[in-house]
Amino acid sequence: MRRMSVLSPVQIKEANAHLAAVHRRVTELERRLEAAERTVREQAERLMGKDRELQAAIRELSLRKEREMVDVQEKLQDCEGTVQRLQMVMKEKDSVIAQLRHRSQLLDKITRSRPLLDNLLSYMAEAERSQSVHISHLDSHPAFPDHHAHSLVGINGLMNTCPNDRNFSVSEDDMEEPAQDDAIFGTTV
Repeated sequence: MRRMSVLSPVQIKEANAHLAAVHRRVTELERRLEAAERTVREQAERLMGKDRELQAAIRELSLRKEREMVDVQEKLQDCEGTVQRLQMVMKEKDSVIAQLRHRSQLLDKITRSRPLLDNLLSYMAEAERSQSVHISHLDSHPAFPDHHAHSLVGINGLMNTCPNDRNFSVSEDDMEEPAQDDAIFGTTV
């Protein structure tokens, strides 16, 4: 049987010192490992918090964009309604303008025809005056036949000069308009 060698006190002391150094080294490494794990956990928690913040910000941004899209669509619909109303107003105004233009043309025609109408009214007034004088003169002569008096009364109080009447005659003087009529009856515009 082999004999075990006996360690000397120096060797035992050196071995104990080496074990103590190894133990200290292990303890230091464990402390560093624990610190590193704590740092990693803290960083992971911070990253997770940042991730939650980013996700919340993205959700808020998405909701805000959706609300903005809804607002834009509502404004677009309002603008389309406004455009349609304005188009209807423009059509109505175009119609009114066309009517006013037509009336303006009619007024221009009436204005250009005013002197002729004034002359015509003067002639009609003169005819009525001469008719009333002539009929009153006939009424004062009972021997004048009634059917001749009635044949002289026409529509709207004007004289009815029928060509078939025995007493009807037209001379060149009657056909021509007197040059003095315009001076006597004048025109007003």
